[in-house]
Amino acid sequence: MIACYPRAASRALSISDLRALARRRLPKSVFDFIDGGAEDELTLRGNRDAFEQVRIVPRILVDVDQPDLATSIVGQPADAPFVIAPMGACALAWPGADLAIARAARDCGIPYTLSTMATVSIERMASDVGGRLWFQLYVLRDMDFCRKLIARAAAAGYEALVVTVDLPAGGKREKDLRNGISVPIRPSLRHVLAGIAHPDWALRLLSGGMPDFENVHGLLNDNSAGMTIAAKVGQNLNASFQWDDLRRMRDQWKGRLIVKGVEHPDDARQLCDLGADAIWVSNHGGRQLDGALPTLQALPGIARAIDGRVPLLLDSGVRRGVDALKARMLGAQAVCIGRAALFGAAAGGEAGARQALDILTGELRLAMKLSGTPNMAAAAHGLAPPAASAS
Repeated sequence: MIACYPRAASRALSISDLRALARRRLPKSVFDFIDGGAEDELTLRGNRDAFEQVRIVPRILVDVDQPDLATSIVGQPADAPFVIAPMGACALAWPGADLAIARAARDCGIPYTLSTMATVSIERMASDVGGRLWFQLYVLRDMDFCRKLIARAAAAGYEALVVTVDLPAGGKREKDLRNGISVPIRPSLRHVLAGIAHPDWALRLLSGGMPDFENVHGLLNDNSAGMTIAAKVGQNLNASFQWDDLRRMRDQWKGRLIVKGVEHPDDARQLCDLGADAIWVSNHGGRQLDGALPTLQALPGIARAIDGRVPLLLDSGVRRGVDALKARMLGAQAVCIGRAALFGAAAGGEAGARQALDILTGELRLAMKLSGTPNMAAAAHGLAPPAASAS
């Protein structure tokens, strides 16, 4: 049974197929943790709806025999306009999922972002995988601990620091509350029964060992029970973090600084003035403020406000390769994928993660052919009116 999953993942035709495989393979609580959003999931659905409502006006009689997906992402070359977004607790989906997804990203020539709440350490990711590595920082109340994390990322050679600024508190993720997802991860009768119902998942989890949040040793070291992962981390988030604090972080970090969680044009302009090297348009995948603006709708206003001063990245709702083309036309340099890659890893480990990236790059290549877009430079915003209605 276990060995069949990579083969099944290799036959997936879409991210939706990989999501369906992940749903069958994982206990409900784990799948809901990956797939779910905050409260009524309005923003979660809105992110996807925004992509589906955008239309491309194709151009004709263009040489698109060999579409070129290569581009620059935050000052360095990449083979495609994709970035792996930071994700916590990935090992619940597949043991070593962080490493598996990072290897797939490295082999595909795109950046990988390691989460503060990853289940692999900053140092191990750098030594075991390499490639273009970014480190994502949750801003914690213990600023000395934050500074140590930043120093560790610098010492390990990470290219960029991604500071998440849309998390002054953890969102209310009711599915996780109902399912009893907690930190430390401790089995309950409900989880034991879920393991019995999903023996292949349970065997893999037991063989790989219970996931450990290696980057926050010394911070989340108590044994409180009955709290969700989001709520537990939320107890340690710094809701007082302000512009001057970010300036001091900019001074400490000598590499590229990317600020994640931006949706307001005025904030984007101020970040440019502060010295950010890129702005990551995000609503945390619909996992924070339920009712926040879908990122694709926020993107054009931010692009106009900063007028090319720094690159823009975008996440939330990316499920098709054509989504990268739509976002590019609206002003993003690249799109960032989280759930799509983790669905692949949950469905088949590293092979499944690679299948997810192959699906997205293959769909993007086809969309470029069909839209008359020979390369990423030709997909700059303004090339075609993406919001035009199809006849």
